[in-house]
Amino acid sequence: MAWWGDADETRVLIAPDHDTNGNVSGNVLSLRHPKTGNKACYLYFDEELLELHWFKQSYGSWFLGDYVCEDGRLYTATPVDPVFILLPIFDEARMKKKDDPGKFRQLDEILYVQGYEGYQQLASIAEKSMQIVCDFKEVGSTKFFRLNDSMVLRWLSYKFWLRKNVVKLVIIYSTRTGIIT
Repeated sequence: MAWWGDADETRVLIAPDHDTNGNVSGNVLSLRHPKTGNKACYLYFDEELLELHWFKQSYGSWFLGDYVCEDGRLYTATPVDPVFILLPIFDEARMKKKDDPGKFRQLDEILYVQGYEGYQQLASIAEKSMQIVCDFKEVGSTKFFRLNDSMVLRWLSYKFWLRKNVVKLVIIYSTRTGIIT
C-alpha cells in the first residue's frame, strides 16, 4: 500500500506554506514521471503542483511535541512547472505522424490516462499552463489543444536561459559574499 493510504501515520513534510494559519489541504497524486514514465508522487494544492521526494537514514526518528515519530523519513515537496509533467501526455494525445502536426483534442480526453486518475485533477492548471506550448482552438465553450513542437522548443530555450542566468547570479553573489572562494 502507498504511504499516503494510511492516514493514521504521522509524517514530516517540508513544503512551501502559502497559508498563514497552516490549514492547507492538498491532494497526493500519482502521475507519470516525465523522464522515466514510472509512477511518481506529486502534491497538488492551491493551484500549484509539487513533486514529492523522501529521504531516510538508516536510523532516525522525529520528536514532534510529545510524540515520537518512529519513521525518520523526511519528505520534501518542491514546486515543479506543470508543463514539464504534462508534455509527455500532450505529445501522445496529438497522435503525430511524420510531417503531420497531429490532431486537436479536448482537454478531458488528453488528461484521461488509464491508471493515472490524478491527471484529471490538473484540468484547471493544464488549461492555463499548456497554452504556452500548444495551439488551441475554441469551438463554443470547448477548447481543443495540440502540442506545437516549435512552441515547445521556444519554451525550453527560455527555461534554459532562465536557469543559466540564475546560476550566474548565485555564483556572482556567492563570490562577493565569500561563500565560494
